[in-house]
Amino acid sequence: QVQLQESGPGLVKPSQTLSLTCTVSGGFITTGNYAWSWVRQPPGKGLEKMGVIDYDGGTSYSPSLKSRISISRDTSKNQISLQLRSVTPEDTAVYYCARTGYCAGTVCYDKNIDSYDYWGQGTQVTVSS
Repeated sequence: QVQLQESGPGLVKPSQTLSLTCTVSGGFITTGNYAWSWVRQPPGKGLEKMGVIDYDGGTSYSPSLKSRISISRDTSKNQISLQLRSVTPEDTAVYYCARTGYCAGTVCYDKNIDSYDYWGQGTQVTVSS
């Protein structure tokens, strides 16, 4: 059973960088044909796919966040990390990491959120001074 756990500060000041880590257990982030995604849900809104990192380390980002986001990994710790720069109060949300589900033969970034098969519990991040 794959388990994901998000961690990081719950409060970030405007203009600073939001940094979160997702620790994966019960499976390896390098397992072929899967990718790992960061998803967020602002208050009162739907889920938003932020970006993914493939099993081989390749990344794809939402066009709306591309100038501010970085997703990386530490294979020795089996962790995925998110950095979102120059945050504003509009970045306040519950942040989730998730596994995309099997995506052999397709572009993992294009997988619908509804098909993601494992999710962390989510972590609330508030952007406020």
